[in-house]
Amino acid sequence: MTIGPDRPFVLIGERINPSGRKRLGAEMAAGDFSRVQRDAAAQVAAGAHVLDVNAGVPIADEAALLVAALRAVSEVTQAPLCLDSSVIEALAAGLAAYPGKALVNSVTGEDDRLEAVLPLVKKHGAAVIGMANDETGISSNPEYRLGVARKILQRAQDHGIAPEDVLIDPLALTVAADPEAVQVTLHTMRLIRDALGLNMVCGASNISFGLPDRSPLNAAFLSMAMVCGLTCAITDPTNPAIRQAVLASDVLLGHDPYAGAWIAHFRAQKAAASTP
Repeated sequence: MTIGPDRPFVLIGERINPSGRKRLGAEMAAGDFSRVQRDAAAQVAAGAHVLDVNAGVPIADEAALLVAALRAVSEVTQAPLCLDSSVIEALAAGLAAYPGKALVNSVTGEDDRLEAVLPLVKKHGAAVIGMANDETGISSNPEYRLGVARKILQRAQDHGIAPEDVLIDPLALTVAADPEAVQVTLHTMRLIRDALGLNMVCGASNISFGLPDRSPLNAAFLSMAMVCGLTCAITDPTNPAIRQAVLASDVLLGHDPYAGAWIAHFRAQKAAASTP
């Protein structure tokens, strides 16, 4: 999977995450990964290019659980995987067990986190998501977030990690709590695009948290963010509004030459609707 500003947008499936899904977490803790596998297959079928895998189940061995989840997902799909954990031991175990080139989600601009995560990323030839916050928290100043992104890039390069293997999360926060939150995020994206030229990723559904009828908000945000330089997002590819917004934006931004993917998606939907 190649991610780039002139390429089609990359969808990272978010659904393999026990946070807020008690049933999934309980099944994973019990060693049952059948739902994980179903979610993996469904997301890829819906258009996910990469799958985020989180095994953060309370009072569980997250390292062992993450390895088991990665193996379960790899049994049903060859899609690249994003290892999602804040636990260094879990990341180390997951990277050691995963046979492909992983995406690590994530590292912040805090010095101790950078020195803990980046050597692992380099050792295993992975790529990494860098979140534009540091010891001071999440700044509402786009220029400050740009500074944190620049620091993460420099530290990554110091560890021998190429710029193309660094993705920056400009931090998408809920507009329900701060009416200016999305504008700050979009401004940050434009700064990172123009100053650093790095790939960017964010949790797209964060912006609508706490609001009703969230799908149209998330879809609209993705279209605006793609114009500002966002190249991939952690989101739900099984949501038709999300998928349609991304495909349409790729056409309009010239990332889907002659609307090939758009037409193929239309034909697939038409064929599925006519199947008895």
